[in-house]
Amino acid sequence: MSLFSGWRAAFRIARRDAARAKARSTLVVAMIALPVLGVTAADLTYRSALPTVAEDLTADLGAADALFIDQGMGPVRLEQMPDGIMWGTPEDAPETLPEDERKPVDVPATFPKGSRYLTEQSVPASVTTRHGIADTEITELSVADPLLRGRVELTEGAYPQARNEIAATEAFLKASGLSVGDRVTVRGPQQVYTLTGAVELPAELKTESLFAVPGAVIAPWQKTADRDKEILPPQAGDLKWLVQGPPGAGVTWPDVLAANEKGVVVRARQVALNPPPDSEVPMAAHMRSWESGDAEMTAAALTVAAMAVLEIVLLAGPAFAVGARRSRRQLGLVGSCGGTRSQVRAVVLAGGAVLGGVGAVAGVGAGFGLTALFRPVIEEFTGRRFGELTVRPWEILAIAALGLVTGILAALAPAIVAGRQSVLESLTGRRGSRRSSRVLPLVGSLVLAGGVALAVYGGVSGSIRLVAGGSVLAELGLLGCIPVIVGFLGRLGRRLPLTPRIALRDAARNRGRTAPAVAAVMAAVAGSVAIATYTSSSAAEQAYDHQPDLTAGTAAVMAFDTSQKANLPRARAAVEQNYPVTGGRADVGRVWAGSDCSVYYEEEDGCGTIELVKPTGEGHSCPLSGKGAKELALRISADEHKRLMNSPACVDERWTSVSLGNDDSKVVIGDAGLLTSYVKLDDPAAAKALAAGTPVLLNSAYAKNGEVTLKAVHTYNDRDKKNRALHPGKARTTTDRLKVYVAPDRYASTPGIRMILPQRTAAELGLHTEDHASIYTLSREPDDAERQAADAAIEQAGNRAYVMTASTAEQSEDEVILLILALFAGVVTLGAAAITTGLSKADAEADLTTLSAVGAPPGVRRSLSGFQCLVVALTGVLLGTAAGIVPAVALRLTDLRAAVAEMRADPMESAYTPIVMPWPTIALLALAVPVLAGLLAAGLTSSRLKLARRAG
Repeated sequence: MSLFSGWRAAFRIARRDAARAKARSTLVVAMIALPVLGVTAADLTYRSALPTVAEDLTADLGAADALFIDQGMGPVRLEQMPDGIMWGTPEDAPETLPEDERKPVDVPATFPKGSRYLTEQSVPASVTTRHGIADTEITELSVADPLLRGRVELTEGAYPQARNEIAATEAFLKASGLSVGDRVTVRGPQQVYTLTGAVELPAELKTESLFAVPGAVIAPWQKTADRDKEILPPQAGDLKWLVQGPPGAGVTWPDVLAANEKGVVVRARQVALNPPPDSEVPMAAHMRSWESGDAEMTAAALTVAAMAVLEIVLLAGPAFAVGARRSRRQLGLVGSCGGTRSQVRAVVLAGGAVLGGVGAVAGVGAGFGLTALFRPVIEEFTGRRFGELTVRPWEILAIAALGLVTGILAALAPAIVAGRQSVLESLTGRRGSRRSSRVLPLVGSLVLAGGVALAVYGGVSGSIRLVAGGSVLAELGLLGCIPVIVGFLGRLGRRLPLTPRIALRDAARNRGRTAPAVAAVMAAVAGSVAIATYTSSSAAEQAYDHQPDLTAGTAAVMAFDTSQKANLPRARAAVEQNYPVTGGRADVGRVWAGSDCSVYYEEEDGCGTIELVKPTGEGHSCPLSGKGAKELALRISADEHKRLMNSPACVDERWTSVSLGNDDSKVVIGDAGLLTSYVKLDDPAAAKALAAGTPVLLNSAYAKNGEVTLKAVHTYNDRDKKNRALHPGKARTTTDRLKVYVAPDRYASTPGIRMILPQRTAAELGLHTEDHASIYTLSREPDDAERQAADAAIEQAGNRAYVMTASTAEQSEDEVILLILALFAGVVTLGAAAITTGLSKADAEADLTTLSAVGAPPGVRRSLSGFQCLVVALTGVLLGTAAGIVPAVALRLTDLRAAVAEMRADPMESAYTPIVMPWPTIALLALAVPVLAGLLAAGLTSSRLKLARRAG
């Protein structure tokens, strides 16, 4: 028999066997197709969402040939790269003139002859909305012109044509509550426009902005401001020109160089798409090259592909093993008819190739379908429309080949085992017995210990490669130990009820089926736990480094014009009526000495100051700043550094918040309400002290023997005629020692306040005070509608106040990432457990028949399936959690090393590098997923037993 004929027969047998065992074949095809589907969808999404050079040009230029920009340098020679993004002045250029001495540039004179152009200019503005008012940007641009197609697209209504018409992006309409046909008023000049249409920017779907025709907003606004000095003039941006070059010529590189000579930078389509050689680009001679990250990306892609192949092989391998075992009589007949061992192996391998090929084709097809189906959702999430569905044929073929190869690899081990069986064992159905390897667990233990040590050493030494290598070795070592761990499980069931005892013993007896599934779960969970641990740790570090401007959960309404104090009550009413306020308000007052610096700030030393004098010595001076700080930083650990940074002496040395409108002294006028609502100090002794006229000090570093030193310089400005008449002569300086109530150290970091001074005490010290702000406690963060409504009410009250809410740490997508990782690991866990349960059920049908014959109740089948699924899922999750912690901890050690190095260079830099376990994710994986897997397996298993005879 020729080689071709032998493999043809093998494929025919494999195809017929796959058709007979439809359930098992569908299972294997699904296992191979799902990763292929995911990789195909990811490839299509990545390639389509990643803008090409042409798509970036369309986002900037629309259908125009070029964008001409006056860089404000005057008519001087500039240099630029062909992309029109990087530019600069030549090395031999003369010194740039001051801005007021620069001559204007005649930009249209630099256009190629026969060109047509549009102008573009933007201005920030405050406009009315359905809810109130909102800040946005208005761009004067003829969006109806065909030159803008591809950059601005109409989605509803019509483009603005007249000077009293305007268009809005869909994101602006959603935030403002407006719709086409409504009117919008630009606050200040009070210009009214009609919303004629909704548009979208395909490259910036989340942008909230307005579009008007040129001359409709900026010029009338400027004329109104010229007539009425109470109206602020428009702060318009630079003028830009979108140019369509001569027909058939466009804008060429010589045109760009000519414009550069006049001080104009050009982003030209045909130049960016077909750049000239470096010899024709003056700026290229002194541009340094940038190293590409392609090597790192390739390595990451190969690692992900290898892990995907490992997952599929671990999951699909037992299915092929069970299939080969159930087909052992057929394989024995092949041997009895003269078939060689290689031909027996070929039959099993052909089964892997057939199912792998079907899974690859199905996965690629489903990947295309799902990407097309969810394309609008993906575009909304990324904030950018796909230019087109970009398909790289060779990448798709490689993904399909990966599925095919995976199927063959999954069948490789079962094929080798099938080829080694004797014909007699195959025909009689005897499995034979084989002792487990004693070498593999020993090697696995050594590799596990070495991998952990290598990863930790890599983290301490700062080598990411050693961390990665050690983590992979540790996981491979743990894989080698899984058969022994599974075998140990059988001993745990001695005192358990019947079904869990059988489940544990079945898992231990059939390690070839159980161990790969446990390993697959472990690998998936390990990756998810590693990323989740690192992500949650980084999020905790960012939250620690964040410096809030107000106490969390509060809002402050503050007056910024002292001459209009009467408007503050109306501003308070605006907040109380529109914000989600809980409880009452706490008023805050400003305090100053001499003339008020918020009014008389123009002259040097033209106003008074107050200062809390900080004592020196231990407990008062921050050891991390000043002399000896670097020497101390070399001796202390990151934890000790954190303790010092959070001490009252150092807490506001590096950064201090004056968000409540006071000066650097952070002394405010307040009462007990401020303590409970803002400081969160619910202490009757502190409230009693304020009522008695005793200040409350929040930072104990400023107190010595229960007293603080308040230094005031009473300087009165000559323009402050009323107070100057009462205080003639030179400025005087007073120093007062005040008994204070000292709050616990944890209140030293309260944003914006260092000491609360009672009103009557300030008057006794000869200081001036003013009602300045009010603090409110919020039940939640206000939404766009509530903010816009409050801003509109404050505007009606005279616009002499503003509202500020507590800033939060930069919100990332960490929670979404953690959820996706948990779902991914959960799906793999459920799949692996279900596969193993199905295989064990098919493989142990004879044992179940025996159980029924000896009187076991029908529910045993159902509970046994549930416990078999639970054993695989729980074991894999627990091992995966332990394996995933290793790389996460090692990587955080790398970050700690870098943070400590920065801290020792600058002792005021934070070295806090926490390791935070993602307990919700771990709990979901370790508790919810295994229990769910067991319940699903039990629920989907029939308790009825088909009539069968005990085989063998």
